[in-house]
Parts: sequence; structure tokens; C-alpha cells
Amino acid sequence: MAGRLYIPSLTTETLLPGLTVDAPLHSSPNLAPRQPLSIVRWETHNPHQVNAFWGFTPPWLKVLDHAQHCARAETLSSRPMFAEALDTQRCLVPVGGVYIWKSLPRMKQPFLVTRIDRGPLLLAGLWCRFPTTGHHYHDSMALITVASPPFLDPLSDRLPALMSPESAVDWLHPETSRQQVESMLHPPAGELLGAFPVSKRVNDPACQEWACAHPTGPMLCQHHTQER
Repeated sequence: MAGRLYIPSLTTETLLPGLTVDAPLHSSPNLAPRQPLSIVRWETHNPHQVNAFWGFTPPWLKVLDHAQHCARAETLSSRPMFAEALDTQRCLVPVGGVYIWKSLPRMKQPFLVTRIDRGPLLLAGLWCRFPTTGHHYHDSMALITVASPPFLDPLSDRLPALMSPESAVDWLHPETSRQQVESMLHPPAGELLGAFPVSKRVNDPACQEWACAHPTGPMLCQHHTQER
């Protein structure tokens, strides 16, 4: 499960060539669900960066606290809440990493999952529109989760699905078939990722210090796990 996001300043225009930036990137060292964030979606023949609410709010939702911030890839097609969005309303979330928590006897230790080279990640998601009054509306989104690579399973059995920049256009384009879309949702390549422990200050969503993402121990990665 993805409970928090690490979003540093990223130059998304170079990450996704042809990107139109309609709203600047919403950066945060410790972004919690039910907060605004930046998404990339397909509009007028090319990807656009816009703002959305992290928590999927379809038009029939009556209680905001019921907005889901994650959706399991395995059940998207069978859940009416997500099936339509899977066909035509897919998005990406540019981040620097994802916080997860390892359960220990008396506490939970937070870890930050990042690329080993600390490059940006593109997380797969779905978006929807909640009309309010007149011509006003709110856009919202949920991340899509898949099984974690085996070496990260002791920390969390689920992680957001990742998309490479090369796959981004196919993922976003509304004419990409559902079969092709579903084939793109698979566990992330373990050799690209690592995770390191971070300060327990990240447990407080109100803590917005960039030190939240600083390592407090060595990075765990697939290569080191195999060596042991």
C-alpha cells in the first residue's frame, strides 16, 4: 500500500517530452492521501500536467472519507468504480519515492522506496471528475497497486505500479486497448528499486521537513539481498 509520497522538485517536461504544464508540480516531502497532487493525463492530443485530489471521488460518492486512494490492479476490471476509468481515464503521478512501513514488535519503521539511482518514478493511476455546481468540478485520482518485488515483500506486499517514460504515452492514450493496458500492470522490476529507512518523523503527515526523506540506514536492494 502507498500511504505517503515523496515529491521533490522534478523537471517533468524532460521526463515526458511533449508535456504541457497546465499547473506547476505540487512538491512535498511527505504527501498524505486526501491532499492535492500533480497528475499527468491525456488531453487534446498530448499529455498535460494538472492538479487533482488524492482520493477517487466518482460522481455518486456521498462521503469524502470513503474516497479510495489506492486500487488493486487485479480487480480494476471487475469493480464498476474503476472499470470505466481504466478504459479512458488513466494518469501518471511523478514522484521521487513512496513511503512504506515495516511492522516490528513494538513499532513500525518507515522506509522510502526509490530508484537506486534516485531518479524520478512515474506511478500509474486512474482519475475521475466530480461535478459540483454549474460548470465547476473537481478532479481526483487513485494510485494502482501491484505485488511488490520479492525482496521488498518483508516491508510491504503492495507497491504502486510503475510506468517507464517509454510506456507513458501508451498508458495515457485513451485509444490503448484494455488488454494492452492490463498487460502493463505488473510488479516493478526489482533491479531498478531500493529502499532505505528514514526518520519516524514521517509518521506525522503534518511534518513537511525535507529531512523526512533522508536515509537513516543502508539501502536495501535486490542485488544485496541475493548476495546474502
